[in-house]
Amino acid sequence: MKLSPNRTRVVCVTLLLLVSVAVSDQPKNSQRQGGDKPSGRKDKPAKVTTMKVQYLEIVTPDVNETCKALAEAHSVKFSDPVAELGNARTADLKDGGRIGVRAPMRETEKPIVRPYILVDNIEAAVKAAEAAGAQLAMPPMKLPGQGTFAIYILGGIEHGLWQL
Repeated sequence: MKLSPNRTRVVCVTLLLLVSVAVSDQPKNSQRQGGDKPSGRKDKPAKVTTMKVQYLEIVTPDVNETCKALAEAHSVKFSDPVAELGNARTADLKDGGRIGVRAPMRETEKPIVRPYILVDNIEAAVKAAEAAGAQLAMPPMKLPGQGTFAIYILGGIEHGLWQL
């Protein structure tokens, strides 16, 4: 099924906005979660960990149209193709991450939006995903000048990991 360029733009922009909202709704380290009230104890507050999308990858046959729609909607500029990222055109995200838009690299690769979550230890993150029942689609692979990435599939969804 091939989506029209307009429908592809709408899907991409919608997914980008959903990821932006999810990331911006993460609690700050100084905020309590779940409306907890102080208990009167002198314990140290629990460390709040937030996830960060380091790289948001959009694979589409309509690269130029998608970049144009995102650039106009979000006032960003996309780079020339980056060879290390499958010739993705990239734009910086406010939090230091990036979004990349590229064409499928093989005939069997379908359009997809895949977030890569930043991790401190990609090997440990892959092991944890596999322990949870994930199937490893791409083992950790270093990209010169970019970092290391891995992809796993869990529940029919492709998840990405990224280590700087």
